[in-house]
Amino acid sequence: MPSGARSGPKPEKDPKTDPDLTTPDTAAPLSASGSLTDDVSDNPLSPPDKSFRPQGNAGEDASKHDESHLPLSSGLYLVATPIGNLGDITFRALEILKRADVILCEDTRTSGKLLLRYGVKTKRIAYHEHNAAKMRPEIMDRLGKGQGLALISDAGTPLINDPGYKLVRDCKEEGFNVTAAPGAASPIVALILSGLPSDHFFYAGFLPPKSMARKKELARFAPIPGSLIFLESPKRLAASLKDMAEMLGGTREAAVTRELTKMFEEVRNGTLADLAAHYDEAGAPKGEIVVIVGPADASAAEPSAEDIDARLSELIKTHRTKEAADILARETGLKKRDLYNRALELAKSDPN
Repeated sequence: MPSGARSGPKPEKDPKTDPDLTTPDTAAPLSASGSLTDDVSDNPLSPPDKSFRPQGNAGEDASKHDESHLPLSSGLYLVATPIGNLGDITFRALEILKRADVILCEDTRTSGKLLLRYGVKTKRIAYHEHNAAKMRPEIMDRLGKGQGLALISDAGTPLINDPGYKLVRDCKEEGFNVTAAPGAASPIVALILSGLPSDHFFYAGFLPPKSMARKKELARFAPIPGSLIFLESPKRLAASLKDMAEMLGGTREAAVTRELTKMFEEVRNGTLADLAAHYDEAGAPKGEIVVIVGPADASAAEPSAEDIDARLSELIKTHRTKEAADILARETGLKKRDLYNRALELAKSDPN
């Protein structure tokens, strides 16, 4: 304190006249980066729900900004839920679920376990593959009345392997707001745990259950220059890995992941041939499976004539000659016409 300065109570400031003094209701919200911004609604990246504001400035009591008792702005909220560990849900997801008028669930009983854990008492309505077409008009009606609806799947991010995209499409066509509270997604978790290249990847979902149809799908994916992501059931895992080894190449690096984020999480790496042999011997594992197949080795030498004949002979057992040539052309970059002519020769020479 400067010499001669007098101590004592400081004069009170009037928040209406002093620009440096703000109250929780008038304070500018913080952006995601922590910097002050204008009203959230002015940010094109903000969700349509204008009541979603970060809970106060750093160091302030977040309870002063608690808006959990307020309803959501009208619109559809795509809310990610945990894929295993219930602790992986986000604060924003819970706030949306608590404030929504209705939660649309893939399975109300499965979702009920998560919602009970966090004290979410919002009404739940089933919305899944088998009733989606029937339910969409009711959902559109609710949105038209100004309700805020949350859409969740049994686990992970909605719209991944479920009919939700049709609902989103209808909402956009009708002009309703759609936003997302992002979170866990098993394909991405599996990819980052696999140790395989993640700069380019293709999500293929579930393969067909029958081997012939599965091989045709795999032939389509073979030339994709990136890692491939598949979902698979434990009972079909060994057979699918065998078909992957045949159609994508047995030396191709891969990883089988299961029970992600749970107590018995496992990531097993190896070539497709090695993994196929392992699960053929070990039997079906437990849990939900995600298979990651690394990209083909771009530096591999051009296949020999013997390799080409062997591959063509294998392909023409399950495909028409033209299809076999097309598949191998995509796999190797060789001319389709040359491969087709060679396939015809092999087909004629095969006594079977």
